[in-house]
Amino acid sequence: MIYADNAATTAMCDEAIAAMIPYCKQIFGNPSSLHTVGQVAKEALNDARERIAKLLGCEPTEVYFTSGGSEADNQAILSAAARGAKTGKKHIISTAFEHHAVLHTLKKLEKQGFEVTLLDVHESGLVTAQEVADAIREDTCLVTIMYANNEIGTIQPIAEIGAVCKARKVPFHTDAVQAVGHLKIDVRRENIDMLSLSAHKFHGPKGIGVLYARKGFPLVNVIEGGAQERGKRAGTENIPAIMGMAAAMEKACVNLEKNAAYVSKLRDKLIDGLLTIPHTVLNGAREPRLPGNVNVCFEGIEGEGILLLLDAKGICASSGSACTSGSLDPSHVLLAIGRPHEIAHGSLRLSISEETTEADVDAIIQATKETVATLRSMSPVWRDLQEGKRQYVIQ
Repeated sequence: MIYADNAATTAMCDEAIAAMIPYCKQIFGNPSSLHTVGQVAKEALNDARERIAKLLGCEPTEVYFTSGGSEADNQAILSAAARGAKTGKKHIISTAFEHHAVLHTLKKLEKQGFEVTLLDVHESGLVTAQEVADAIREDTCLVTIMYANNEIGTIQPIAEIGAVCKARKVPFHTDAVQAVGHLKIDVRRENIDMLSLSAHKFHGPKGIGVLYARKGFPLVNVIEGGAQERGKRAGTENIPAIMGMAAAMEKACVNLEKNAAYVSKLRDKLIDGLLTIPHTVLNGAREPRLPGNVNVCFEGIEGEGILLLLDAKGICASSGSACTSGSLDPSHVLLAIGRPHEIAHGSLRLSISEETTEADVDAIIQATKETVATLRSMSPVWRDLQEGKRQYVIQ
């Protein structure tokens, strides 16, 4: 089996598993308890918070543990909206191809009287700092733009956007779920006020993440209850998962440059191989792109068929975000970069990692060529294209 769906989730690394095991049985206390067993767990919690803060370039008191990226996105956006509403600022800037954890939260706020500007990301899948600057108004209370897109892998100019927001005194949040552990991030240097991350995207456990929030930025509670996380996120902390996340994040960041160079080389070989298939297009700019992301569209076929046949050949892939895999609608990301519906339906996302080999890439290319040929041989749309009854969209 060749696993090429790391953007959906990654296999846990040995370091993460080893870090979690002691906190499942020997050190099992509740860190809110005052007795010795609880205080030992609290020491571990504080240690993990300090290690993660160091990797992000922030203070430990600016790290809040959440259930993952979606919760962190929700809390960041709702907090900025509540802060803005107090002074009559109810305008938010984002992009058209954000993760649904962001877009659905913005939709919710629109129903509460907020105005949302979704910036065009163009065919390249990129937005510019100038476009952000031009969209900022006197009543803008938040700019939220993802660090790297979860489907097409394009990397936004976060430091430049952060500088614009700082100069205009507008809070800046970035969904960095796909970026942390794969790209070098420094929240201070990049002028990021809030950042979301999720451990299972860099070989940590599922169900645990972080919201970084700059000191002094008022957070609203998404989950009410106890006084955990300095009163901003109720619920007993998941110490085993937190320790696993810290270990996985440290490993990913220590090996970041080496892994990025290795994976990028395989990514480029994979892109070149797939683009030899006639009437195939790469989605989003080739650079800047996440090291492990390849997203292409094949004309004349459906993405679901590609996935099923590739799976039968032992290759795990996706057609877009795992969070919307049950939807029959084409990817909102591909529509945002201008792909027509019929082309967006024929998409394939391959997300590789440092565990992928060159032999794996060769096998993926060959299997995809065979799969596309098989599906096109059965497609009435492809037949019409070949007979000239329809015009090719992808040249």
